[in-house]
Amino acid sequence: MSILQVKKLSHGFGDRAIFEDVSFRLLKGEHIGLIGANGEGKSSFMNIITNQLEPDEGVIEWSKRVRSGYLDQHTSLEKGSSIKDVLEEAFKYLFELEQEMNDMYMKMGDVDPDELDRMMDDVGNIQDTLNHNDFYIIDAKVNDVAKGLGLLEVGLDKKVEDLSGGQRTKVLLAKLLLEKPDILLLDEPTNFLDEEHIEWLRRYLQEYENAFILISHDVSFLNSVVNLIYHMENRTLSRYVGDYDNFMRIYEAKKKQKEAAYKQQQNEIAELEDFVQRNKARVATRNMAMSRQKKLEKIDRIELTREKPKPEFNFKSARTSGKLIFEVSDLVIGYDEPLCSPLNLLLERGQKVAITGANGLGKTTLLRSILGEIPGLSGKVDRGEFLHIGYFEQETKEANYNTCIDEIWNEFRHLTQQEVRAALAKCGLTTQHIESKVVVLSGGEQAKVRLCKLINKETNFLVLDEPTNHLDVDAKEELKRALKEYKGTILLISHEPEFYRDIVTDIWNLEDWTTKII
Repeated sequence: MSILQVKKLSHGFGDRAIFEDVSFRLLKGEHIGLIGANGEGKSSFMNIITNQLEPDEGVIEWSKRVRSGYLDQHTSLEKGSSIKDVLEEAFKYLFELEQEMNDMYMKMGDVDPDELDRMMDDVGNIQDTLNHNDFYIIDAKVNDVAKGLGLLEVGLDKKVEDLSGGQRTKVLLAKLLLEKPDILLLDEPTNFLDEEHIEWLRRYLQEYENAFILISHDVSFLNSVVNLIYHMENRTLSRYVGDYDNFMRIYEAKKKQKEAAYKQQQNEIAELEDFVQRNKARVATRNMAMSRQKKLEKIDRIELTREKPKPEFNFKSARTSGKLIFEVSDLVIGYDEPLCSPLNLLLERGQKVAITGANGLGKTTLLRSILGEIPGLSGKVDRGEFLHIGYFEQETKEANYNTCIDEIWNEFRHLTQQEVRAALAKCGLTTQHIESKVVVLSGGEQAKVRLCKLINKETNFLVLDEPTNHLDVDAKEELKRALKEYKGTILLISHEPEFYRDIVTDIWNLEDWTTKII
């Protein structure tokens, strides 16, 4: 049964086409991974099918009475509501049905027998719906999902305006899962989840009986939960049965076949053109030359897919730092209340450390305290000499209306425009991206602009807070290579063991020091 049909979809921004004549059909129970390089239009596609963005051309057709749920991280949460209030909104339609049923019970004493029979049928149908949707164990369902995503440790009574960005995303995801729609639409849901909760979501999606479309650059996660891949590339959408690894095998095989066919055709074209050129002026061979010319004109020429620029990250080294990078003595991090027991940490030149642990424990707070951006509640941080620090923050806080060129130029005034363009191109950005404002770029493209600033700065100590969020597979692999080759010191927050395991020399798990209940 078809849930959603997209017919002849075309869309673009300015002179930049995103889709051209794309068609798509989603069937009941399909688990789809929507993949593609940064900027190919995956999030735009989600916005179009959820009617948040109007396409230039094409038709979006949803089946009747299909409930869809979209994880939109820009959804507003009502100030004053608790986490529990928001999660219980997932069952609003059931509470309304219960109220309708109770209202009918109140009226039954005042109606005639025929009306009473009709009302009894309605009440029975409502009761069946409530039972089928586990209405009478809602609290248990809320607790199960809240526990799975780490919200119980935050506290279900906590007000939404007091939540961090990551906690807020968890609340939105939990509400969406509790609604159990006919189709889940998830745009990079693992970005703000730690390892434990990614694993919980993995198991949840594996057992999910309804359909979902998942945008993700996490290959391991995709492989474990999807049975179909839709690949966005060069304004088209292609369907592949199986997981990501199977897609890659078929994609590479098709690419090689097309390249071989292209080479063969180019040889044939060259031979025909050469024959025509040599024989068109001679009377004896003119007819044969004209025949070859007609054959040339009829050839359906193969065009190779235009290769996207692959990022190239090479960090610039500053002078060697002192042996001590920093020493933390009895440091207690936090804002209004402590987030950890007193910390005593030492980082020396050449160490590469991953900081891990559940969200909300203060990993980012620890980084900022070490850098001196925020004071600790007690204790001290001694930083070493000759440090040239490069800091990659997790998310930009405000919309950035600079063009990509100006964003780099503002920090590197000595570069020519050509050098700025070349630096951005090396990070995998096209001319259209480079000339665009940062605010209109995808999350992955924005991350590449920020990485461009980082790799063009001379550093000996990199501090990276979730640098792989939003990055596509190629960019993630290239960043991993560059960090492995980096000669300086690294302090890295990441929830992706596949990414950091081959880079780091040490792992600091904040769960060993937290004052919170895990």
